[in-house]
Amino acid sequence: MTTAREIMTADVTCVGEHESVRDAARRMATLGVGSMPICGADNRLKGMLTDRDIVVKVLAEGHDPVGVTAGELAQGKPVTVGADDDAREILRTMGQYQVRRLPVIDGHDLVGIVAVADVARALPDEPVGDLIDAISER
Repeated sequence: MTTAREIMTADVTCVGEHESVRDAARRMATLGVGSMPICGADNRLKGMLTDRDIVVKVLAEGHDPVGVTAGELAQGKPVTVGADDDAREILRTMGQYQVRRLPVIDGHDLVGIVAVADVARALPDEPVGDLIDAISER
């Protein structure tokens, strides 16, 4: 069966946990992405930062994006998938946590990101449709 390593996007750019949200937003805009992993000085994953986090948790609350760090927005243990986990595990994890992007970990190292689009390209239509239903429930 297809593994995360086979379908992930391997070229992942992190935002440092001590970088400002403004710097993170600028990098996201330059890269044309809506989310980025937050990595610590030890290069370990601390969480994910989304454009929605920036709008809802920083701007809407009246905080200065220069004074808020990316690490302040990292909450709890990040949801991840192992590099050698198969597609069933990717689908299960995305559906269970209602996430559209999963950081891929090999040991303690971030090695990639699996997005719904990656899963859609790699798998038959039926399980992908079930995933879309699961992550769209509210």
